[in-house]
Amino acid sequence: MSVPLDDRGFLLGDGLFETVLWTGARLVLFDAHFARLARGCAALGLPTPDLERVRSCAFLELENGGLRGVRSAVRFTWTAGGGGRGLDRPERVEPRLYVTAQPAPPPVGPARLVTASVRRNEFAPGSRLKTLAYVDQVAARREARAAGADEALMLNGRGEVACAAAANLFWFEGDRLVTPALECGVLDGIVRRAVLAEAAEMGLETALVRVQRESLERASGLFLTNSLIGVRPVSALDGVPVEPHRAEAALGERVARAFEG
Repeated sequence: MSVPLDDRGFLLGDGLFETVLWTGARLVLFDAHFARLARGCAALGLPTPDLERVRSCAFLELENGGLRGVRSAVRFTWTAGGGGRGLDRPERVEPRLYVTAQPAPPPVGPARLVTASVRRNEFAPGSRLKTLAYVDQVAARREARAAGADEALMLNGRGEVACAAAANLFWFEGDRLVTPALECGVLDGIVRRAVLAEAAEMGLETALVRVQRESLERASGLFLTNSLIGVRPVSALDGVPVEPHRAEAALGERVARAFEG
């Protein structure tokens, strides 16, 4: 696979992507990922790719890579195509699809978080879309790794809790499960939606909140979610141990079963 030098995704980050888990037998929540891609296309003024073409390209890439029986990350990248120099798209946009697949073993153990200095721009349209412009997340993750942590906690411009560099964030306040509202500059995560649905089935109270970093000091059961890690507990935040919540394990098991079904 090669990317033409005039590709707007390569030059300007003008495009979207989705990363879908292949369990070795199925693409997990593929339709939900495609629906989010379609919503992103509408927001950015891009044509939507053909669903069956995307799906067939995924199976072809898995087959060519010898990954049909291997837990893998399948990434669909949809760019605005060629456009020459400058910001303006050509009058006729001809998007390009790139599909890759790589082994993705599950994470080992809980994650350690540190608060990054890199802030999430809650006013930017891209903060709630899976665009190709991920340099802030890359910088936040590098900062976390340099501090000996697994992942970065990102705040927004108001100092509100937003997300991790590559995951949504949940925690318990007493027996209430909370997660930052999308208005905090948060991606509408596929697993985020699944967790909220499963929590409701369990009878847990849930809330979408806008809170400052200090609120996490009173939290328990902090965990991360995305399509590759599922639900991953957090064991420490900025070096301070995080106590698990009694409902956390059961919630994680329900989400894992939903993925397997």
